[in-house]
Amino acid sequence: MLDRIKKLRTEVDNYQVDSIDDLEIFRIRFLGKKGFIVNLFSDFKKVSPEQKREYGKLINDLKNSAIEKISHLKSVLDEKNDFVSNIDLSLPGDPLPVGSRHPISIVRNNIIDIFTRLGFSISEGPEIEDDDHVFSKLNFPPDHPARDMQDTFFIEKGHSESAKNHDILLRTHTSSVQVRDMENSKPPIRTISPGRVFRNEAISARAHCIFHQVEGLYIDTNVSFADLKQTLLYFAREMFGEDISTRLRPSYFPFTEPSAEMDVSCLICGGKGCNVCKHNGWVEILGCGMVDPNVLENCNINSKKYTGFAFGMGVERIAQLKYKVNDLRLYFENDVRFLSQFRSSI
Repeated sequence: MLDRIKKLRTEVDNYQVDSIDDLEIFRIRFLGKKGFIVNLFSDFKKVSPEQKREYGKLINDLKNSAIEKISHLKSVLDEKNDFVSNIDLSLPGDPLPVGSRHPISIVRNNIIDIFTRLGFSISEGPEIEDDDHVFSKLNFPPDHPARDMQDTFFIEKGHSESAKNHDILLRTHTSSVQVRDMENSKPPIRTISPGRVFRNEAISARAHCIFHQVEGLYIDTNVSFADLKQTLLYFAREMFGEDISTRLRPSYFPFTEPSAEMDVSCLICGGKGCNVCKHNGWVEILGCGMVDPNVLENCNINSKKYTGFAFGMGVERIAQLKYKVNDLRLYFENDVRFLSQFRSSI
């Protein structure tokens, strides 16, 4: 009997099961009315009195082990069945969200592509600049409003008129890159300068204190305002479509003369009037003009031999019209629901 008990205990300890049905067969074999343990208790009466205590303890330990084993295996199988029953294994896996370029990057690349097809190169420069490259060499007078703290983020400001050219500031336009190009290159110069700029402005649907620009510069002999007009007309049609309407309005900039602002028909309202076009059907997209001779001379370019034109546009404004977004602030909020709409535009 002792060998039978040890053999049955080993079987209980090593038993593993894959289904509830197999576990029930195991239970009946050991704990059923005709099972092994009931048979052991029947044979127990044949054991000598002095061995009953030892054999009785072994049989009870075997019974308890069998009960605990069955209970444990049942809980494991129930947990496994519950997990499997809640999952449809024929379903596809969870979709992973696909990233996309930011709409500002998409439009910036579109603008660069249009002007590179016209032969413009790409120039970049520092975002932290000095007054000399941002203002002085671009013909800004010492008392120009753009130099004031209300429009410019100064990092280090001189305390006298003689120190003004050494003021350090966040660039307010990428024209500073054009100044560096004119200082370090000889005409002909045909370049665009994409980059981020900073102005101390109130944030609204139409403006932000941080935005992106693409500015262009073309200097050569016999460059005329007609060249500027045709270049910008080509850009507008490539960016917004052949049916876009454009107009040039006289304006003033310290670094160009004559100067103009270019408007396009509002794509958001179709010319009917909205908060973006200020209800007049037109939206300004860029400023432009012929490079002032003083700017050429400040950069050591002979203004009697060379002429040129320059233009500058805000990438956010172009993107606002292209995608019919009526609030510039949406581009800076990083709302995935908004940004995911531009995946097809890449």
